[in-house]
Amino acid sequence: MEEISVAAAAAAQPVWPADQPLEPSEAAGGMQSALDQMDEDSKTLAEMIKEAQERTDAHREALKRMPKGNAHYVDAPLEAYARLARAKTASQVDAASGFARRRIAQLRGSLHLDSENATKIKSAINQLQKAVNRGAKKKRDLNREQMIKLRKARSKEAERRRDLELVRRRTQRMIRESGYLREADIAGRLAAQLTETQMELRSQAQSLAAANATSLETAVQQYAAEAASAGAETAAPAAAISVQG
Repeated sequence: MEEISVAAAAAAQPVWPADQPLEPSEAAGGMQSALDQMDEDSKTLAEMIKEAQERTDAHREALKRMPKGNAHYVDAPLEAYARLARAKTASQVDAASGFARRRIAQLRGSLHLDSENATKIKSAINQLQKAVNRGAKKKRDLNREQMIKLRKARSKEAERRRDLELVRRRTQRMIRESGYLREADIAGRLAAQLTETQMELRSQAQSLAAANATSLETAVQQYAAEAASAGAETAAPAAAISVQG
């Protein structure tokens, strides 16, 4: 740390041209500024080194608290795949992929501190990266399944409408066919009634014709009888006249 501070102080010292003389006041002021700058740089550099050391110690302590061996390296991909398998929506897939990305970042940090398990860590990182890629594929698959589901729902709606149209047409056909039956029944009844009426009229006509024929024959006979009676009466006076003559 002292070597770094000295180097920083040397770098911070102002460089004056060799042929330019310095005034005593300027030289004193420049020296004081250089010393102040050296103090600030030393403090800043020391603070940076201290913070870096603290972060390193904290990360090392975190590694010490983690389970020994490679259990936590193996569990990370398994947990990522389990979350990916449980995901039912695109947002859940994104959450599982986010978990895998965070674990990748953590394992990459552990790769520099746990060199003994570097192979296992790299394998876990590889599996987690595959989980991220497979999460993207599953998201695409879920979107396709959603589109298929929507098309299927639309197809079912169209099929339902076709079924309703079929029922409507079938009902109309049955109504027409029942109308045909009623029409045939009414036509048969009208024909029977018309036939009965015609037969009755024919019977009445025959009766009337028979009655008229009987009346005409009776009239002829009556006329013939009257004519014969009138002829007899005319012949009797003529005979009487002949006898007298």
